[in-house]
Amino acid sequence: MSKITINIDGKDVETQEGEYILNAARANNIFIPAICYLTRCSPTLACRLCLVEADGKQVYACNAKSKEGMSVVTSTENIAKERRAIMEVYDVNHPLECGVCDQSGECELQNYTLEMGVDQQHYAIKDVNRKDKDWGHIHYNPGLCIVCERCVTTCKDMIGDNALKTVARGADAIEAEFKDTMPKDAYAMWNKLNKSLIGLTSGEEMLDCTSCGECAAVCPVGALVDTHFTYTSNAWELKQIPATCGHCSAGCQISYDVKHTSIDNTNEKIYRVMNEWNYVALCGAGRYGFDYQNKAASKDETAFAKAVEAFKKADTIKFTSTITNEEAYLLQSLKEKFGYKLVNNEAKAFQTFLSDYSEISGKKLYGYDLEATHNANFVISVGAALKSDNPNARYALNNSMTVNKGAGLYFHPLKDPVIEGLGKSIMTMYHAPLQEEVVLYLILDLFADKTKLPNEVVEYLATFHGTKTVTVEETIKEEITEIVKVMKKNEETGEEEEVEEEKKKMVPKKITKEVEVDDNRLLAILGAGEKFMEELEKNLAKKDSFVLIAGADLYTHPNSKNLARLLALIEKYSAFELVMIPNLTNTLGVSLICELDDATGLHTVGYNTKGDFTLSALGEGDLDMPAINQQEGTLTSINKRVNPTNAAIGYNGYELNDIANALGLRAEHVVEYTKMLPTHKGFKSQEFDSLPNHYENDRTECRGYLLDNVAVAASGDESVEKFGDEKLDGTLIYMANPVRQFTPFTYKCTNLDEVSGVYMSEEFLSKSDFNEGDIVRVKSASGELVANIVSDNKISGDIIVLPTFDAKLNSEALFSSYRFATASIEKV
Repeated sequence: MSKITINIDGKDVETQEGEYILNAARANNIFIPAICYLTRCSPTLACRLCLVEADGKQVYACNAKSKEGMSVVTSTENIAKERRAIMEVYDVNHPLECGVCDQSGECELQNYTLEMGVDQQHYAIKDVNRKDKDWGHIHYNPGLCIVCERCVTTCKDMIGDNALKTVARGADAIEAEFKDTMPKDAYAMWNKLNKSLIGLTSGEEMLDCTSCGECAAVCPVGALVDTHFTYTSNAWELKQIPATCGHCSAGCQISYDVKHTSIDNTNEKIYRVMNEWNYVALCGAGRYGFDYQNKAASKDETAFAKAVEAFKKADTIKFTSTITNEEAYLLQSLKEKFGYKLVNNEAKAFQTFLSDYSEISGKKLYGYDLEATHNANFVISVGAALKSDNPNARYALNNSMTVNKGAGLYFHPLKDPVIEGLGKSIMTMYHAPLQEEVVLYLILDLFADKTKLPNEVVEYLATFHGTKTVTVEETIKEEITEIVKVMKKNEETGEEEEVEEEKKKMVPKKITKEVEVDDNRLLAILGAGEKFMEELEKNLAKKDSFVLIAGADLYTHPNSKNLARLLALIEKYSAFELVMIPNLTNTLGVSLICELDDATGLHTVGYNTKGDFTLSALGEGDLDMPAINQQEGTLTSINKRVNPTNAAIGYNGYELNDIANALGLRAEHVVEYTKMLPTHKGFKSQEFDSLPNHYENDRTECRGYLLDNVAVAASGDESVEKFGDEKLDGTLIYMANPVRQFTPFTYKCTNLDEVSGVYMSEEFLSKSDFNEGDIVRVKSASGELVANIVSDNKISGDIIVLPTFDAKLNSEALFSSYRFATASIEKV
């Protein structure tokens, strides 16, 4: 879209052609009232407060698009009258319980009632009994609901769960006299409000969704509230601490809302997590998984002395990526000073994958991010269990399809009803494990510019093409002659008489014929249906912005090097922009900062993982460490952004920095290392306290800083390997987590109630001799475990999921490296 200039209230503003007037105004700090509209979502026209005058005509700013030279007036006498009447209607029968309402102090109904100067009421109607409902993690008070539909909109357009809808309210009709005596927009809005409430699309008493809580976050009143927060605090009592979510690589902007625990206990407690919902959507782990701090930590001098001695004895530090960039820098500094091996298997796999990708791409990092993915209109996902590996990647895919009228392709072995539920424009292909190479070759074949691809790749792709004869049916127009009777005047007698005439007309006719078509064997290998190409061509119509999301299945694949090189070729020789999903919270940061090793030595110190001596933020090791929500520092997100996070809860124990200081490094606070992060890897020499953490009204993300995508020397060799025919035979298991769980830290949280065990689909259980709750032994070539069966309606098919969030389950022991394996399963 091209840049244009429009005039709003006498001020010339620049915007994109076709941008909604409301967004253009917001981006330029011009206030237009609106309750129902959400940035990045489609308009609902539910509140009608955004009425403006554009080129002399009244329009709704949330739905009217900007045109070059347009003149907009945000308020006139008539518009002010309409807005006030609308707010009066919203206040009809709204319960006067502001003193105890959970939204009081941040309620948009309160704000707009004051803004519009409503000090008396001209309208009244008999109310109906509307009982409160508990929908699991969400409490719904329909008496407070103003049916703005923001919850419905965000669930559909942003999250993709489609779990909410408007339902009949069962109220009396509005008296007819009001239609003629009140402004038309206020009457139309009241008529809708009086008929509707919010209900569940499932028809059940519990929300059937991925439990993100975004509906409660966007609710402008106290109608939808997180159940755990109901009647626990007034909003104005809470101190908001800006931070970055520490659970996955999305690095979402959050704020911890904190105050004292009780009158008798002055220790601070996190009451809830909030987000800037116009700009970022949270998953359930980010919203509800906040109380994972190390509560019992204290300065145990004896344990600290043993930790220092353990470091002096050790030759290896083994750790996970649930640490800050500054801690990663400390570990690397200790390696350089003492020669430690640094072992982090998932970060090492990602580091190696990026290195292999760089040999062809000539740059250290992939080129795209999730923020831009929201604006694309054709998205492919390969190698990721998208809804749980990185929920924001799933939100970006859904937002692309709903708001941008986009389409998508989802390749994965595990069947996913959540992804299928995103809409008709998402094509799912459930291929066999180990066939990720075939998928990438197919993408090259379908989308790459073959005039620029290396010749050997073009020749290899050609070997999969042939021709086949198929019978097709088509409709043609055929001319026929029919005899019709008409009345005509006899020229001799002058009388009307019936005569027959021939009449020719074109009629549709179906014919069948045999034609030769391209036969692409790559599609057959992946199990694509007969109409795959026809459906793909339909979905590709009018698409001009393409994104490829690559996930963690690729990094540990036996042929990961070839996969990395294929991705680089796709990015280089097709229209697709590339995004890679780092495995854990700070995998990208760790992989850039640390020189990682493949194997441990004789004596290991473990950080958040088991070692001969264990440092643990979970409170389960030999020396306590602070959790992410107790630290200052930075985290590197999938968007290649170095984001600051702050301590929400106090910490009374020792930190990694204390050990580093005891070993000869010198820094009073760990954030002194923020400015020392390696600039040759793309980091910037910036002080921690200088890093912002907010969004501007024009949606500009002012959070930390973007990594520089450092150029590296390409090898000049763009050859790739042919794929093999390796297969996994037997019962398939997959190492992945359910929705809302990522690590032992989320498992520790009070409000995340997913249980540990072996996850099976309802479909699989119905065809097997197993039942939910059975205890089973799962045995692979690499190891075995015993666990309960958990039924999961968010997966389908015959692949069994083994989660990693419960460290005691030790699922990793059943896998060599790749996320898929075969196993035997038997009841214990």
